[in-house]
Parts: sequence; structure tokens; C-alpha cells
Amino acid sequence: MYAIIATGGKQYKVAEGDIIKVEKLGVEAGETVTFDQVLAVSDGELKVGNPTVDGASVSASVVKEGKGKKVIVYKYKRKTGYHKKNGHRQQFTQVKIEKINA
Repeated sequence: MYAIIATGGKQYKVAEGDIIKVEKLGVEAGETVTFDQVLAVSDGELKVGNPTVDGASVSASVVKEGKGKKVIVYKYKRKTGYHKKNGHRQQFTQVKIEKINA
């Protein structure tokens, strides 16, 4: 059984027991979070929502919060001496999928 959920402007295919990294949710480790935007659920047959499946939700527990690897952003314009180096570390929340309620 799997489900497709939407959170943080992205879509994830999840099954029970999966550990995924999503955009930062601002929830402490050990707490439970519920994803209500379930786009599709499959348990032998696929149920696709319009845009979401009615009455479906996914329960997950927060494992940890952290920052991803650093991405270097380098801006450069030729012949003018302009260059700018910048870095960015995206924050994430790691969650473990506990139950898919369909």
C-alpha cells in the first residue's frame, strides 16, 4: 500500500515505514504530524483524488530536523569585475511514515 502526498510544494510517494525528508515543518522530534493532502492511494487498486482523496490522511512521526548540504551560488558578469559567491543550506524535517488511512 502506498500513497502520494503533497507538502512543502512537492509531492512524495510514501509507504508505511518509509523515512523521507520534507521541507521544514517546525515540529519537535518525537511528535506526530498528519498530512491531509493525499493525492492518490493504492491498496491493490488506485484511488485518485480530485484534487485530494476524501477522508484519506497519512500519519507520520518526526525523526529530526536539520540542514542539507551546502549549495554554492556564484554570480559572475564578464568584463566588469563583478562576481559574488554565496552559499545556502536548505532546512528539512525528517519524518517516518507510520500509517496510511484511506
